[in-house]
Amino acid sequence: MTAYKKFGKPLLDRLCASFALSILSPVLLAVALLVKISLGSPVIFRQSRPGLNEKLFPLFKFRSMTDGKDAAGNLLSDSSRLTPMGDWLRRTSLDELPELINVLRGEMSLVGPRPLLERYLPYFSAEERERFNVRPGITGLAQVNGRNCLSWNARFRNDLEYVKSMSFSGDVRILCQTVLCVCRREGYQSDPNATMLDLDRERDMCRGRRQ
Repeated sequence: MTAYKKFGKPLLDRLCASFALSILSPVLLAVALLVKISLGSPVIFRQSRPGLNEKLFPLFKFRSMTDGKDAAGNLLSDSSRLTPMGDWLRRTSLDELPELINVLRGEMSLVGPRPLLERYLPYFSAEERERFNVRPGITGLAQVNGRNCLSWNARFRNDLEYVKSMSFSGDVRILCQTVLCVCRREGYQSDPNATMLDLDRERDMCRGRRQ
């Protein structure tokens, strides 16, 4: 596993990402045009996320929400800003395609724990921080075992299981399962906040109840 983690996996990631970008370039261009027409510029959404060893990197995704704000100038909720086309992009996972650039740059892997928000960093336990021992992935064990329907604790259990048992055969299996999940649209929720809290809010509430 160590040899695969250090040498084989990064090499395969870059080769597969390069191949996928070349094959999918017409799809990328088509989606970029749809986003441009529907939402305007920028087409690509960039956000700082913690990756390997908690090092921050710019995550790339196709934009799926407007910049709608309330009277006070605050951004509206995600569900209010998500457009029908944006919902379709998320439902089909096409919004994730630009992350292949992150894989090519060595910031992400095809398979690994999903990169979460930077503001969540203070809320991970010491054990949960082991998820940062590997590069974050476009898909992962949690994504094929429930995706947005999982609780935070369940997601992290899947992430840690992946870190401990990472292998070439395991990655191939997760990639194949991902294709099936996307085709069946399993575990997708247009607004995950409708069924679960953000990690920081959930854990602040738990701490408040314990005090």
